[in-house]
Formats: sequence, structure tokens, C-alpha cells
Amino acid sequence: MIAKLPRWIWSGAWALAFVAGMINVVGLLGFEHQAVTHLTGTTSMLGAALASGDGEMILHFSSVIGSFLAGAALSGIIIQDSVLKIGRRYGVALILESVVLFAAVPLLGRHWKLGLYLAAAACGLQNAMVSTYSGAVMRTTHVSGMFTDLGISIGHAIRRLPVDMLRLKLCCLIISAFFLGGVVGAWIFQRIDYNTLMIPAGLTGLAAISYGLYEWRLAR
Repeated sequence: MIAKLPRWIWSGAWALAFVAGMINVVGLLGFEHQAVTHLTGTTSMLGAALASGDGEMILHFSSVIGSFLAGAALSGIIIQDSVLKIGRRYGVALILESVVLFAAVPLLGRHWKLGLYLAAAACGLQNAMVSTYSGAVMRTTHVSGMFTDLGISIGHAIRRLPVDMLRLKLCCLIISAFFLGGVVGAWIFQRIDYNTLMIPAGLTGLAAISYGLYEWRLAR
């Protein structure tokens, strides 16, 4: 069971899941209709492309996967730990995510696939950054695991077994934020197209500044 989560993790998890929901819906509504915040469907599509011998699609799906992986690897280089803790270089990772997302906007506006790859890299960086806390897997760019944990909690409640209420709240937090991000992102995409990504780019930059100020206050 999760013993305790600091307040900054709750707010950060919600904000980053909301950002991911916006990014993913932009990818899905865009010219390639490509999910970029997770790789399950992309991996399946890569398998289908290999089976059909479609070289262009093999390259495309491999590039999405490789970009996400590169972002996660960059997070590992920057943060150098899998445990969330004040003092780690999360601000640096968030600033990089912000810059990469801003760079993706004009490329996507020109329908260049490189924009999708940059968005996938940003999501890989974000997901790796907040991957683990106190033995609890925390993912902010996809919700399959959250729904799985939610289902387990429901099953335990039906059997009148102990339910980890903190984990349950965390699941509901991330699912709701990701969903709301998708709703807001889709609504805005209909009005400003790929410029929608400037909002999550700005939010991650703001999160980096907020984290830096929070860390500075604690150090005083």
C-alpha cells in the first residue's frame, strides 16, 4: 500500500496527466491520427506494418516508438533515479518537455511527421520522470494501469478485502485529469488546430518554474 504522498505530487500528477490528455487528443485528431502518449496501439500497428511489408509505415511507427524511448532515456540521464524526491532535476526535465512541445507546433502545422516524433519524445520524458514513488507505479501519459488498479480496488471492495484508498484516489485523479485534458484539447483543437499544443507546452514550462520556486522555498 502507498503510505503517504506529498501534496506537490498530487498537484503535479494531475497537471501532467491533464497535459498528456491534451497532447494525445491533438495527435489523434491530427493528420496522422496517431496516439503519442503511449505505445500499446503503436506497437500493434508496427507489427501489422511488418506483416504487410509496408516500409513507410514500419519507419513511421518505429520512429514514434523510438522517439518515446529516447525521451524516457533522456529523463533517466537527467534525473538519475526512479524515486520521486525534492531535489531531483525535475525542473530541467519539464523545461525540456516544454521546449520540445513548442518546437513540435510549427512542424505539425506543416504536416511534418517530425512534429509527432517530438511530441512522443516529450511524453516519454514526462512519463519516465514520474514513473515511481514508494513502490507505487505512477504513469501520467496513459491510463491503462490506472483503470487496472481501479478495477482491482472495486473487486477487493466487493470481496470486502482491504482497499488501498490512497492508490484509489490517485487512480481517479490521473484518470479524471487525462480525460479532462482530452475534452479540453479536442474543443480547442477545433478552433486553433495544432496551436493547441502551445497550452501543454506553456503548462509544463509553468510547472518547471513552480517546482523551482517550491524547491527554493524549502531550501531557505
